[in-house]
Amino acid sequence: MRKSISYILLIITLVISSSCKTEVKENITKEVLKKIEISSSKFSLSNAKNTIGWTAYKTTEKIPVNGKFKKVNITANGNGNTIKEAINNTEFAIPVSSIFTQDSSRDYKIRKFFFSFMNTNLLSGKLEVLTNNTGVATIKMNGISDKVPFTYVINENTFSMKSTLDINNWNAKAAIASLNKVCEELHKGSDGISKTWDEVTLNITSAF
Repeated sequence: MRKSISYILLIITLVISSSCKTEVKENITKEVLKKIEISSSKFSLSNAKNTIGWTAYKTTEKIPVNGKFKKVNITANGNGNTIKEAINNTEFAIPVSSIFTQDSSRDYKIRKFFFSFMNTNLLSGKLEVLTNNTGVATIKMNGISDKVPFTYVINENTFSMKSTLDINNWNAKAAIASLNKVCEELHKGSDGISKTWDEVTLNITSAF
């Protein structure tokens, strides 16, 4: 009886071990294939200098507040023999912890009272090129995915796109109110009214 139990345990161990090895091999193979795809493509977003810039607005005079995300991860695709091909169907993820406005206090407030209010740690999405100067970005935030049109230009080896986001499309009205409350005095204009706009301009450049 003991020998039978030992034999069964040995079989289970070998099956589990074999399964783990197969999974490791598959992961290694996928990683190798991804590296081959990147190296064989003329343009790769993973190797490009990507700048994710944005402009928010405060006060009734609509004073711009500029910032950027210092990190973006290309999670799928992003390679091609032309820049348009590399951009089309690219999937990305941006950690909100990488936000940067040259004001650490402001960065903290945006992370805590806006993004954390929505329980959003990552901004993820996908870029789709439609014509020679237009496209659509699918952006996921606050558990909601929404499509945003963008315009773009390609100048030599640099791709530049611009889009305007209505934050309310991600059910972020309460998050905007949360941010405006903590920034109430800083967002007051000459009329004494404190306002945080629900409009954000997005500017992305990729230099290959």
